[in-house]
Amino acid sequence: MNLDSFKSQAAHLKNNNKSFFHKLKIKKPKNLDELFHSAHEEVFSELNCLTCGNCCKTTSPIFYEKDIERAAKAVKLKPGDFIEKYLKMDEDKDYVLQKAPCAFLDAENYCSIYESRPNACREYPHTNRKKMIQILELTFQNTLVCPAVLKITERVKKQLGL
Repeated sequence: MNLDSFKSQAAHLKNNNKSFFHKLKIKKPKNLDELFHSAHEEVFSELNCLTCGNCCKTTSPIFYEKDIERAAKAVKLKPGDFIEKYLKMDEDKDYVLQKAPCAFLDAENYCSIYESRPNACREYPHTNRKKMIQILELTFQNTLVCPAVLKITERVKKQLGL
């Protein structure tokens, strides 16, 4: 799926998915983690993030202190200089990138600090986490950013008959 068709499909399914995630919060299926994790494994066996990179092109991870230290070391900067050059504080008082796309994303969608990337990037798109019930709003938002999350969501909906 190319990025344009993904964006169109995500927009088309937005209200349906919002309703789906709302229903999940209410029903709280006991096998929710299992359903997401299984769909996650299936989808990521089919998709390669390097063909997309939309997450890195459009959103910013939160950088915690350890993330800043690790990334700063990778680009040979002091943490304070790294913050000044690449980060800003958002409305929640979290450090995020000053702008999108990510300064560390290259033309082939590779991350120049991949081994030192923030934990939020390491864990993205979070569809294989424990206690998925706690991050349903984030997962819904990620259906609008990540083609894999949209596919995972569609598979979970099908499994649940919704």
